[in-house]
Amino acid sequence: MNQSKSTPKVLVIEDDIQMLENYSRMLRRFGYECIMETTSNRALESLESLMPDIILTDLRMPDGSGFDVISTVKRSNPDIPVVLITAYADIPTAVEAIKMGAYDVIAKPFTSEQLEIVLERALRQKLLKDENRRLREQLKGTTGVDIIAKSNAMREILGLVERISQTEANVLITGESGTGKEMVARMIHQKSPRADMPFIPVDCAAIPENLIESELFGYEKGAFTGATNSREGLFEAANKGTVFLDEVAELPLLMQSKLLRLLQERKVRRLGSNRFISLNVRIISATNRDLSKSVSEGLFREDLYYRLNVINIHLPPLRERREDIPVLALHFLKQYSVAYEKNIRGISAEVMELLEGYRWPGNVRELQNLIERAVILCNDDNLTLHDMPKEFITMKNGILPELTTYQKAKEAFERQYLQNLIKSVSGNISRAARLAGLNRRTIYRLLKKHGL
Repeated sequence: MNQSKSTPKVLVIEDDIQMLENYSRMLRRFGYECIMETTSNRALESLESLMPDIILTDLRMPDGSGFDVISTVKRSNPDIPVVLITAYADIPTAVEAIKMGAYDVIAKPFTSEQLEIVLERALRQKLLKDENRRLREQLKGTTGVDIIAKSNAMREILGLVERISQTEANVLITGESGTGKEMVARMIHQKSPRADMPFIPVDCAAIPENLIESELFGYEKGAFTGATNSREGLFEAANKGTVFLDEVAELPLLMQSKLLRLLQERKVRRLGSNRFISLNVRIISATNRDLSKSVSEGLFREDLYYRLNVINIHLPPLRERREDIPVLALHFLKQYSVAYEKNIRGISAEVMELLEGYRWPGNVRELQNLIERAVILCNDDNLTLHDMPKEFITMKNGILPELTTYQKAKEAFERQYLQNLIKSVSGNISRAARLAGLNRRTIYRLLKKHGL
């Protein structure tokens, strides 16, 4: 039959040339491509280049044994099933081969039907493992840990992430909203020994103050009105994994003291319980505030600050690393072109000039949202000015160049400011109000006024 790239390959290791030819005829009839080697050493040396789907090896050969093949393959390519063929098929031999990692053992003499069944099962296992690995890699790609960076500042940060990921040290990530603090936290977790355990993000600013203790530490049945069942807290849910405390500066002082105790004792007590539960969690925190200033103002506990800030990572705003703007823009273009099933190949020079000249008060998140919007509207194979919001085109470096009356300029700025503000906090009105120094009612009124 004609061989193709999709034809499964079987590497046969057999020192008997006549037997090799018999195997080759059978395998071609079964629909496999047969790769023949007469010595185990030569077969193992070329294993990486051959990349077989299955290995079929005789037990006894002049330069080694089938056990040597099993041992080497299990160390270097553990997903490749090894089938051992032997004329010495007593029980101890079969048991030893399976213990070492052989997929199966076939005793001589055997029929072609027996061989075909074993190969079919082995190939099925190999394809299943390949698919599982592909899905795991795809899943990792959706966790937000793919950080695109060209600037020296971000390359240094990525290098630091590599060095600290293997440690257990608490990390404090600082930087403006939208700079990618949670992405860095996820990357630290994904590269750590805890990668297979939970990563639990906690938005400290979004949880009401009267609920935060029960959310973080859990509660027992009857601990308060409405507690009809016991429930584990977020720290318990993250046991052996990582807790990411976003906007940690928003924690009330009472909760700060309880968090400090958890860090010191590595134990948690549910609300309404007298029993302590031992925990093994790594804490990564983030804030867009100057936490040392909050300490000096008495808004944040100094002892907790030093506990959380063992290693500090400061993410610079996008306007301070403009080399990253083109690569990020193209990355988001590719991402959303696939998501919205469009064939958009690039970004026009005029649009790229605007992107590189803008100040990006909402940082990477604002750039991502802008590119997503442009991709949705684009009906061409390149993003052009026609796909950009009008207010973005009239802005340069965050300032309106063409002013008419003061009132119109004020309204245009106000609208742009609100858009950037709401994007930077992902629509969280409470956080937007705190950042703007306004109350929630005013924010709602302004949003209604500008139709946002």
